[in-house]
Amino acid sequence: MKKKDKMKEKGFVFKKYEEPNITPFEKLFEIFKELITHTSGDLDEALDWLYQLDEEYKLTDDDYTIEDFIEDLKQKGYIKEELDPDGDGEGDGSGSLKITSKTERAIRKQALDQIFGKMRKSNSGNHRTSHVGRGDEHTGDFRDYQFGDSLDRISMTESLRNAQINHGIGDFNMSHDDLVVEETHYKSQMSTVLMIDLSHSMILYGEDRITPAKKVAMALAELITTRYPKDTLDIIVFGNDAWPVSIADLPYLKVGPYHTNTVDGLKLAMDILRRKRNTNKQIFMITDGKPSCIRERDGSYYKNSMGLDPYIVDKCYNMAQQARKLQIPITTFMIAQDPYLMQFIREFTQANQGKAFYTGLQGLGEMIFEDYETNRKKRIRG
Repeated sequence: MKKKDKMKEKGFVFKKYEEPNITPFEKLFEIFKELITHTSGDLDEALDWLYQLDEEYKLTDDDYTIEDFIEDLKQKGYIKEELDPDGDGEGDGSGSLKITSKTERAIRKQALDQIFGKMRKSNSGNHRTSHVGRGDEHTGDFRDYQFGDSLDRISMTESLRNAQINHGIGDFNMSHDDLVVEETHYKSQMSTVLMIDLSHSMILYGEDRITPAKKVAMALAELITTRYPKDTLDIIVFGNDAWPVSIADLPYLKVGPYHTNTVDGLKLAMDILRRKRNTNKQIFMITDGKPSCIRERDGSYYKNSMGLDPYIVDKCYNMAQQARKLQIPITTFMIAQDPYLMQFIREFTQANQGKAFYTGLQGLGEMIFEDYETNRKKRIRG
């Protein structure tokens, strides 16, 4: 081949972008999962939205309709029909469609891909502890082999390279001085409690704040169960009271006509973590408002939505200090920019010696994932 022809073969080749070949079901299923999350698991409402979107944006054609998609959802096990027995108890009443656990898993996986996929593309969240040694996480750094190092930590490629440099290729020889070991990070087990604010302000002012919070919870649950099965994640929600929810409950969470009982949420979170045997424990709290409610010892509620009530605030500071004594850091993700609320969170964080992020909804998931990955790689100290 002539040199001129070889030159023509070098360089970039540009061509028209071709959309990845996906089936009509796959295209609609991506939209369907988003709608299910936004409607808190209400299948009828999600399908109504899907029909409206189809009418506006022509998502389907005569060859594949919304009805065909619904039938495929049934066949693939993503939705099922449940019979509602009538008054005579014979069980022959009208039926209703419900999503299945398979759909719940698909939604969690989508949330994980949306959040963690962005982190991989942007290389964000790739934080590492400064402590190195015999651990699990490879660093790419090397040091000389020392007595007691595990043989499986020896980097054969780098060791062979040293042997060739030190002794030559003709008369190959490898000595103890040629061996190098790749440094690794310690990785610790982590017990995390994620607190989600369900007070009414999470949907005020035309901004849906609960859906991103749910997505974060679902993504964290999927990450831990698939990548870090030895870690634990407990999820609690708080309004006038606090209560635990299961992973399966997450798509169905709804904001209620609640005040914000931050103290009750922190009490429950610490009770859960006290029972964990893991050395590393932490609390993530997603909230957009000020604490405005306390449950008294007699079971009554003290509520005050006007400004920051000193009585309620002092209770929050006390809980932050208790968590600090238990060596449980609290990381607050504050979805608000009000100066007086930011000041409260600063003082709350100082009392706990934890961390705070003042953020909008954009990037909330990435920040939580970065912090989770950072904290779980900290070296355990006896």
